[in-house]
Amino acid sequence: MANLKELRSRIKSVSSTMQITSAMKMVSAAKLSKAQDAIQSMRPYSEKLTELLQSLSASLEGDQASVYGDQRDINNVLLVSIASNRGLAGAFNTNIIKASKNLVDTVYSGKKVDIITIGKKANDILSKEYSVIENNNAIFDDLSFANAEVIAQKLMDVFVAGSYDKVVLVYNQFVNAATQIVQAEQFLPIKEVENNEASSAVSLDYVYEPSKEEIVEQLIPKSLKVQFFKALRDSFASEHGARMTAMHKATDNATELRDSLKLVYNKARQASITNEILEIVGGAEALNN
Repeated sequence: MANLKELRSRIKSVSSTMQITSAMKMVSAAKLSKAQDAIQSMRPYSEKLTELLQSLSASLEGDQASVYGDQRDINNVLLVSIASNRGLAGAFNTNIIKASKNLVDTVYSGKKVDIITIGKKANDILSKEYSVIENNNAIFDDLSFANAEVIAQKLMDVFVAGSYDKVVLVYNQFVNAATQIVQAEQFLPIKEVENNEASSAVSLDYVYEPSKEEIVEQLIPKSLKVQFFKALRDSFASEHGARMTAMHKATDNATELRDSLKLVYNKARQASITNEILEIVGGAEALNN
């Protein structure tokens, strides 16, 4: 059994750790509240806009079709792995790294795959094994549509230029503080809608002003930028949710360990006092004899 000094030192150390994890939990909870409100208010708009433009672009044919919907043979793929700059968030970053590796090694095996990382943690691991052509660490320091738009425009430009045949976003979709779902979402080309959905959308009698082609030309780039910004918002909320949950569990574990150490300490202290009493009594008896 450890001596009393060692036990006191361990109890003090665990208590300090518990204070840190508890503080981190409260900070993440405050940030999560804002991030959760942001993604929940944005998601319906983004999903409806994407659905509308997918149906609209499906109705265009030939030269009228959008350049962002060009379906090609998949030879060159660009992955955008969205993680975070900081750790202590449970399996948040690990899941993104595993999903990205699976896509490169399994889904797109035999094809040329480049990676753009967003977040330091993804870059630190993926750059050691794969072709990471760009890393963006600063985006989460000031997460705004203007900053996200710059990256989204780069992705759109390299696709239109023919450098890549497919662009895929890998990110954590926010469900709640305890649940995040890893998504490998096709960003470009624009995903084709099912035939029955497309036919039902085309059969509706819409009046377009200005023309359908002009609407597609103007709104599809905006829709793609909104879709990319939504993925960043999802990841941002997921990060704080995962960190809050991880710090909550760490605080509970630290509390349990501290209580266990205090129990061991008290037992050891009682044993020490008992031994001292026995020694005093034994010494007194020896003197009397």
